[in-house]
Amino acid sequence: MANRWMLAVAGASFLTFLSGCEEPLTLAKVCEETPGFCNDLNKDSHCKEERASLIIGRYIEYKDPTDENKYQLLKQLETYNACVSLAAQIEHIKLKEKTTSRVEGHLTSLKEMNRIYQDTKQTSHPGLLYYHWSRNNSQFAMNKLLRQEDEPYVRESQEIQMFLATYYAKFDDDKTIDFLYRVLELNQAGQTPDLEVYKALVSIFYKQKKYKHAYTFARIAQLSGFEEIDIIDIEHELTSRGKSIGVLEQLALKTREEIETGKFLSPRG
Repeated sequence: MANRWMLAVAGASFLTFLSGCEEPLTLAKVCEETPGFCNDLNKDSHCKEERASLIIGRYIEYKDPTDENKYQLLKQLETYNACVSLAAQIEHIKLKEKTTSRVEGHLTSLKEMNRIYQDTKQTSHPGLLYYHWSRNNSQFAMNKLLRQEDEPYVRESQEIQMFLATYYAKFDDDKTIDFLYRVLELNQAGQTPDLEVYKALVSIFYKQKKYKHAYTFARIAQLSGFEEIDIIDIEHELTSRGKSIGVLEQLALKTREEIETGKFLSPRG
């Protein structure tokens, strides 16, 4: 897979990407060299960071149209589109052209996403394959991704492991748990996993009536700052069976520390 380009935001209007020994690239330079990457997006201050990131991403993909760069651009397009399409619904009473430019940005992002999907129909890139399945309902793409399940570059990608967990969640709880545990194994020290990982584990374990497991991950989520996790029903199931909450509280603390220090290992081996 191609090396990922590095993006950084410095202030409100300055982005750089570094590749080898190249000079930093500014938005001004991109818009001067390739004005088309800037002129067909919204012109006002809405979605400023998303717009800036997208412009740099378009330039990178233009200069080096690898599947990895197309994948990164696709994600930037989705992020920008989600922002600008919402902004387009906010009509600017005094300056109609601002509303018009937001609509133009929305249409541009849709057109560009469609271009990438057309360009990558035969891809083997795991991220693109997942997007083809989840956005375009391509079972052909998902089948290609499933054949890569055991490949090292898939096993070592937290993002792709989460994608596979999402796929299996519809029909295979045990495989979903395996992939979610792998997501936690890949968590880097100092990072907090996405709430969806914990929510999925709690939901599956509760459905399977494994209330101790459900409680443990619900408490880990709460301890990680996700207060919206509902734990009352799980506590009731445990206390009504005479189970000790205190022991599970200690297990939750220990497991959370392992996850957030990058030392978690799946109990399934």
